[in-house]
Amino acid sequence: EVHLVESGGGLVQTGGSLRLSCTASGLIFDDYAIGWFRQAPGKKREGVSCFSTGQRYTYYADSVKDRFTISSRLGGRKVELQMNNLKPDDTAVYFCAARLFSRRRTLEDVCSGAGSDFDSWGQGTQVSVSS
Repeated sequence: EVHLVESGGGLVQTGGSLRLSCTASGLIFDDYAIGWFRQAPGKKREGVSCFSTGQRYTYYADSVKDRFTISSRLGGRKVELQMNNLKPDDTAVYFCAARLFSRRRTLEDVCSGAGSDFDSWGQGTQVSVSS
């Protein structure tokens, strides 16, 4: 079973930066989608960024493009999300999630929604951005 642990959340001012880290264990196949999702109170959970371990595709939600960068090493066992130029709308609990990735799918298709098809989730880490 895949096990995920996130860290790196915190409180920053608008324009600040944070780096979230996800440590995964139990990755035994060649291709997973490792994703970052976030959920704020009263809002739907949404995909933020994903990485595919097989072909090293990346996905970013439009709201975070050019501000966030996802990176991965050790076959997806270490995934980070560098978050720059943070905005109050980025305030949310951020979750790391993993699922097997079929090359018949696109990463956008898998990661652009709420991630309900993801099998494994971390505990979440709070990101708060003050105005």
